[in-house]
Amino acid sequence: MQTTKKWSTKTLVLGAVLTALVFLLQMMGSFIHFGPFSVSLVLIPIVIGAATCGFEVSAYLGLVFSVAVFASGDAAAFMAVDVFGTIVTVVLKGVLCGLCAGLVYKGVMKLFGKNMVAVLAAAIVCPIVNTGVFLLGCLVFFMDTVVAWGQAAGFGDVGQYLILGLVGANFLFEIASNIVLSPLVVRLLNIRKKQQ
Repeated sequence: MQTTKKWSTKTLVLGAVLTALVFLLQMMGSFIHFGPFSVSLVLIPIVIGAATCGFEVSAYLGLVFSVAVFASGDAAAFMAVDVFGTIVTVVLKGVLCGLCAGLVYKGVMKLFGKNMVAVLAAAIVCPIVNTGVFLLGCLVFFMDTVVAWGQAAGFGDVGQYLILGLVGANFLFEIASNIVLSPLVVRLLNIRKKQQ
């Protein structure tokens, strides 16, 4: 007989709030750009979900992030080149960054039992996976386009363009904001929980 996991009311409510936050932050973030792409403040609620609700919820939040990327129009330049490649890249980077953040949080908690260390580890892993899968998607599906964009931007080397032109500033902003804000919000949620 198969058993189903019961979700607590707290997990359901927090998951719903984080879902709304992911969508809202992606829509608002589409107006803030470093380089050609918008800033992903969305990774912060994904890490918070990993730390407070588990890896299933953080993977789901990554999927919501993917849907929000399409809704915000952030994937339009790639959709014009390869619809299938864009869908695969965007969905994989969203789901995997959430899933990996959740699994890393869980693993670090098991090893060290320190919540803030686990949150920090998840906050580092989430943008690395998000950016890494994006770069892999560029290499697999959009290499000719990326080479042309790099040449038009004055880069002689496609690797330089990928790192410095496409993802450099975004990645640094995302990892810095995640490292600072994710542990802070989780700590505030834990303080609030202890007061109740």
